[in-house]
Amino acid sequence: MKIVGGGAARTLLFGIIIICGVILFDCGDALAGSEIYAKTFPSQQHPSDPCYDEDRPRRCIPNFVNAAFGAAVEASSTCGSGGPTRYCDVIEQPGGSTGIGQCHICDDSTPRRRFPASYLTDVSNPNNVTCWRSEPLVTLQSFSAPPDNVTLTLSLGKKYELTYVSLQFCPKAAKPDSIAIYKSMDYGKTWQPFQFYSSQCRRVYGRPNRATITKANEQEARCTDSHRYTGGNGLAPVGRIAFSTLEGRPSASDFDNSPVLQDWVTATDVRVVFNRLHIPQQPSSQEQQQQQVLQLGGGNGDDHGLGLEELAKREREREERLKNQQKSSARGAGGLLDPLATALPSVHQVIAPQEMQSNDAVDDGESGGFAAAAVTVSTSTSSTLASNLGTSTLAHHYAVSDFAVGGRCKCNGHAARCIQGKDGEVACECRHNTAGRDCERCRPFHFDRPWARATARDANECKG
Repeated sequence: MKIVGGGAARTLLFGIIIICGVILFDCGDALAGSEIYAKTFPSQQHPSDPCYDEDRPRRCIPNFVNAAFGAAVEASSTCGSGGPTRYCDVIEQPGGSTGIGQCHICDDSTPRRRFPASYLTDVSNPNNVTCWRSEPLVTLQSFSAPPDNVTLTLSLGKKYELTYVSLQFCPKAAKPDSIAIYKSMDYGKTWQPFQFYSSQCRRVYGRPNRATITKANEQEARCTDSHRYTGGNGLAPVGRIAFSTLEGRPSASDFDNSPVLQDWVTATDVRVVFNRLHIPQQPSSQEQQQQQVLQLGGGNGDDHGLGLEELAKREREREERLKNQQKSSARGAGGLLDPLATALPSVHQVIAPQEMQSNDAVDDGESGGFAAAAVTVSTSTSSTLASNLGTSTLAHHYAVSDFAVGGRCKCNGHAARCIQGKDGEVACECRHNTAGRDCERCRPFHFDRPWARATARDANECKG
């Protein structure tokens, strides 16, 4: 009985141990599975979201991009949009002066002769430079002449915080002297000066050259002549201008806590206005007196008559010099201009339709004689130039190969990217319980904490 009873007890005990082992094994598996699950899905619901650090919200910003790439640009003037038009390259001459090079035809109806504004924001390829060109314009003969005011307007489609605005000028093209850059924060309804460039800031824009910015005027647009002296590819001292939006602004080092600068760098649109390609030379005192005689009629009738005679005499002398220079240029190598024959820094020509050669003739190198005919003297008046060159008009043009705007989609630190919605509008993919195209407000029912821009120290998440 003891043996039997003892065996039964041992058998029962062994069975209980096996059952407990199975139970413990299953419990262990369950525990292990829960640990794997916990590692796979941590307590916060955004495991790969840069706007969260585990379960803690943190500031996040979209990637830095060229906001202008592929964006629409509206140009007030485009070469060839009104029919075939002739324009000329600018070449460097001995002594640092510039003259006319080979001439070409622009024609918006012919693909290989088009220079549309869309080329400003396409893929920039140094081996295949594409350019926008304006229609050639009459060269300014005096500073009092109206500015060119050729404009390029870039629409970004959303608010961006801009770091720079850059313009790359085309090879063999004149570089502008006076340029104004404006920005809009309300999709083109209003415009604010952003930056000015000119060799004569005060005369052109009424602003001092390279003024110092203080905390009292951090949203003040500066004017500078630095673009005339910075290096770049091309024949002139400058091939590119790049405006840094925060350079010289005292609060730039504390940008997170400077609402003034945050507003300063914000833009939905950027407009570039080319005011003057070159600053006309100042007239001599004698020419100024003669101009006054013409405009005011001076003392008596005899004085007025003498002034007109003197002007007529000067015009005949200039015409004679012009003819001699043309003959001298024609005898030069390949019909190129004599360096002394061109006093203006850049000259381009628009030919009347009845005078235009075929496009093929120009492209095949038959523009040498045309270039030789386009000789200018800086003191000539527009009427004299027109009479000397028949129905043609001396002109210049603007040419830009790349219009870039570096910056980030504005999301106030509450989104890591911007996406296009069903309505076609680009908007921030907001986090931290924020809402709006720029994450500029709290989501409904999350107003326990007032909305604020995220900073490096505090994400300022909206609380519900």
